[in-house]
Parts: sequence; structure tokens; C-alpha cells
Amino acid sequence: MNKIILIIKREYLSRVKKKSFIIMTLLAPLLMAAMLIIPFWMMSKGDDTEKDIAVVEEGTSLFTGVIPDTKTMRFHYLEDASMEDLKTTFPDLGYYGVLYISPKQALVPGSVEFWCKQQPPLEVTMHISNALEKEIERLKLETYNISNLDEILASVETNIQIQTFKISGSGEVKKSNTGITMGIAYISGFLIYMFTFMFGAQVMRGVIEEKTSRIVEVIISSVKPFQLMLGKIVGIALVGLTQFVSWVVLTGVIVFIAQNIFLPDNMMEQIQSGQSIMSAVPAAAQASSPMPMNEAQRFIESIYSVEWGLIILTFIAYFMGGYLLYASLFAIVGSAVDNETDTQQFMLPITIPMILGLFVMLNAFQNPNSSIAFWFSLIPFTSPIVMMARIPFGVPVWELTTSLLLLVITFILTTWMAGKIYRTGILMYGKKVSYKELWKWLRYKN
Repeated sequence: MNKIILIIKREYLSRVKKKSFIIMTLLAPLLMAAMLIIPFWMMSKGDDTEKDIAVVEEGTSLFTGVIPDTKTMRFHYLEDASMEDLKTTFPDLGYYGVLYISPKQALVPGSVEFWCKQQPPLEVTMHISNALEKEIERLKLETYNISNLDEILASVETNIQIQTFKISGSGEVKKSNTGITMGIAYISGFLIYMFTFMFGAQVMRGVIEEKTSRIVEVIISSVKPFQLMLGKIVGIALVGLTQFVSWVVLTGVIVFIAQNIFLPDNMMEQIQSGQSIMSAVPAAAQASSPMPMNEAQRFIESIYSVEWGLIILTFIAYFMGGYLLYASLFAIVGSAVDNETDTQQFMLPITIPMILGLFVMLNAFQNPNSSIAFWFSLIPFTSPIVMMARIPFGVPVWELTTSLLLLVITFILTTWMAGKIYRTGILMYGKKVSYKELWKWLRYKN
């Protein structure tokens, strides 16, 4: 046992001290925090550049004064202006751009043109098109001579926002959000795939390096091949777990610091105050209220309603189980070849189940309780990916327990098989190994 611990310590320390490990551990949280903070920061800053836009109508004045000014856009309606002259002179006149409406009165696609020195933001074009569309719709409706038409349209206009609730077996009710649930499911499943493949490949490369440098011949004079393999697998597993925990902690710290530096002070206060107010209002009152709940408040409430404890614990369990299962298979490949170029023939049976798990994961988003999602979340070679995609939607305890139990049993079986092949393969040099040869190694008694 002491020898295995020494091997684990060696594998762990030799990897966490590498510059590449330290750089990735520090860089990844910065990137993840940036993905979370930058969208909110951009929303809070917005585009505060004032834009003066000239509006030219040729042969009509139907749209004069129709487009409302905003905080950053002011529209100037020019009479008797020549569009040909404005195309070249509008920057000198202080205009950001020129909106040209042809005699077709915008009833035909392409009859509205916007001339600008640079690509206009989507905010500008959407504001103009929405205003013109509403005015054209109003003009068309006027031809029906219906009195009080504006009041009628305003009274029938309806905005439906579906609030989803999840009821647990004990009757506890929690708000949920399908988009957030799908996002968590996708990220969890993909991280399992990425970590398992990345750290499993490290096991394979480590075995090949020790085999080609003949270091393994010295090591196995002191320890058994199985002890060496198990120590290597567990050591690299701890490296992966250390990196994952570091990413979670550092990302949380960076997001907390960044939101206090870059986001306005009142932004989070408004969301939190809105959340506390809405939580104090009965559900019936919220449903009957004509004012829809703020989307940011819905998002924050949905984030808080996620069972993060369950997701993190199951993620760690499936990461460790899936990694240990595949790492033993990667160790077999590493012991059977002399260099990485010879690994391709053995990698296909390992990668196919993982890729298949990704495809089934996409199906689980649409129907997490389908037969395909159910069975593939029990099969040990795909369960780490598929089950993590199902957990945010809610999985019965017996399914989760059965899936983990099958994963552990399969890991023990593959580790036993890997140990028998590993002890022969690490001392085999210069021979092209086939699947038939691996089967012979597996059957060796001594």
C-alpha cells in the first residue's frame, strides 16, 4: 500500500508542478469568468455615442416624425434634399448616416436604404425598421375604417410568459428554467467527456514514455506492475480533480471581484431587490399582474433554484468513475505500443462509446426520460456523459444508484483486465501487437 501511495505522490507532484498545468489552472477561470461577466458589462455600458441621422423621403412625407428619437439617436427630417448630394456630403454635415425612403413607401423590400460610413449597429437598424413597420401596419389598418382601432388592438395584445415549476416527491415546489437546465446539462456532460479524454490520454502517454525510456524496467524491480498502473491512474485522477476544484473556486472569486469592479452598483441591487419583492408576492398575484416579471429576475431566481450540491457531487462521482474506467483502458493501449503513432488501431473502441455518449446527450435534452437516454445512462461506458445531461432535469434515486453501481463494477473489472495485460505489455518491445495478442496476455496465469 505504501508503494502505491509513493507512486500516486510522484505522479501527482510531477504534473502539478509543470508550467502548463499552472498556466491552464489560472487561465481557464479567467476565460470562464470573462464569458459570464462581459455580456452583463456590455449590457450595462451600451453604446452612448450620439448619432444624428438624416431622413430623406422622396415624393412623400408619410413617415415624417414617425421614428422616435432615443438616448443615442436623433432623426432629422430633411425636405427638398438631394440624396445624390447627401451620399458624399453627409459626414461633413455632421450626420452619422442617411436614411432614404423611396416613393414605394417602404412597401417593397429594398425600398428603404441606410447609408453610413461604417457598418451600423443592429440597434440602429432594428429601431428604424420596427418604427417603419408599425407605421405601415397602422396605415394599412386605417383603410378598413374601423373606429377606435388603436384601443381595440391594445386591448387584445397579449404577452404570455410561461413560468415553470418543479414539484419534488415530497411536494416541495421550486421554480425552474428550461434554458438554464439545458445549459447546465450540456456543460456538465461535455466537461465529463473533455476531462475523461484529456486525463485518460495523459495516462497513456505516461505509460509510453516510461516504456520507451526503459524507466519502467527499473521501477517494476521494486513494485508490481499492477501497483504501478493503479498508482499512475489514481495520481492523475487527483491532478484532474485538483484542477477542476481550482477552476470552480477561482472562477467564483474572479466573478465576485469583477462584478463589483465592472458592473454598476445598482445593477445587482435592482436584480436582488426585484427578486425579494417578487418572492414576497403570491403566485396568483404575479400571474394576474399586467406587468411581466423582469427577465433578469427570472434568470437569477432560476440560478438559485438549481440543486447545485447534487450536480457538483454527481459530477465528481461520474468524473472519477468515468475517468478510472477509461484510464485503465488507456493504460492497456499505452502498454501495448512503443510510440503514440501505433495507438490508432486501439483508440477506436475507446473513443466510439464516448462520442456515442455525446450524441445521446443531445437526445436527452429533448427527452431526458426517453428509453435511449435511460439505457445509455445505465451503460457504464456512456453513463458519465448521458447521466450528467439528465440529472438537472431530475432523475429517480434508484436510477442514479444503479448507474453508479454498474460504473464501479465495470471499473473494477476493466482494472483487473488492464492489470493482466499491463504486466506483460510494459516489458514487450519491438513487436506489433494485435487484438489476438492482447487476448493471449489476458489469459496468462503468471
